[in-house]
Amino acid sequence: MIIVMEAEATAEELEKVLEKIEALGYKPHVMHGVERNVIGAIGDERHKGKLQVLETMAGVESVVPILQPYKLASLEVRKERTEVSVRGATIGRDTLMIIAGPCSVESEDQVLRAAQAVKEAGANVFRGGAFKPRTSPYSFQGMGEDGLKLLAAARDATGLPIITEVLNPRDLDLVAKYADIIQIGARNVQNFALLKEVGQTMKPTLLKRGMATTIKEFLMSAEYILSEGNDAVILCERGIRTFETATRNTLDLSCIPVLQRLSHLPIVIDPSHAVGTWHYVPAMARAAVAAGADGLMIEVHPMPAEALCDGAQSLKPDRFAQVLQELAPIAEAVGKKMP
Repeated sequence: MIIVMEAEATAEELEKVLEKIEALGYKPHVMHGVERNVIGAIGDERHKGKLQVLETMAGVESVVPILQPYKLASLEVRKERTEVSVRGATIGRDTLMIIAGPCSVESEDQVLRAAQAVKEAGANVFRGGAFKPRTSPYSFQGMGEDGLKLLAAARDATGLPIITEVLNPRDLDLVAKYADIIQIGARNVQNFALLKEVGQTMKPTLLKRGMATTIKEFLMSAEYILSEGNDAVILCERGIRTFETATRNTLDLSCIPVLQRLSHLPIVIDPSHAVGTWHYVPAMARAAVAAGADGLMIEVHPMPAEALCDGAQSLKPDRFAQVLQELAPIAEAVGKKMP
């Protein structure tokens, strides 16, 4: 159920409504809007009718059932689009976030060169993997905490917030200690135990869609994070698996208008993992912004030929800078502000 508070409702009235929701056996989630507060009451669907009694309380405007199974991610709950800000970088509404950097952290020189290059080009978040999920157990698995320390050094040197992936709940505290934004990769999109623990960190979280995950399943995964009280969730489309083999995956740009119709959460597109080769990344980045994406995640490496992970899909810094210049007029045309 959604409990919509009156615009002039007092803090005391809000608190009494929250207490009543808990007394009825439900978990309240408050979403603070510009004009009024909205409360999502989450719990047993079978007895939600008893929440209608809240309409009699002072400060309550209405009590409305949520039709979608993803309650907190739904646009039914929150009409205003979510905006997520971290260390001066913002995504959502009219601001385009540009996340860029190498697939994996490999050395101090590589990380610092990449971070400086993407900042100079115009990116406002630096990415890099300290822990890498690889198909083969014999492939490079990342540098672990040493990699996290290098990412922190890059942040200190450039001022850019950092995003990195967590693979295992036992590494979450360590990753959260260093990361400004926690990434949940495609392979973990339905690792529900991990999603719940990440939700409890209250850190901004970027959730990638799985290779065979439907949009409904994707939003249900986001719901796990939101249900723990973490409202700073960013969705990321990185390509889905189809019968086509010309690209690594098939980039589903239709998910942008679909998700924007269903959810208030911002949407990032990762063209690098979708297409698997740098040649197609610029075109897909332009198409994503034109379709209304709230952000892009692009792999950039100072020396792609020597990369330990996904070098073939990484742009060189000069090409990345050119791509951002090409994006500027497209972003302006669709009402987005570049970093």
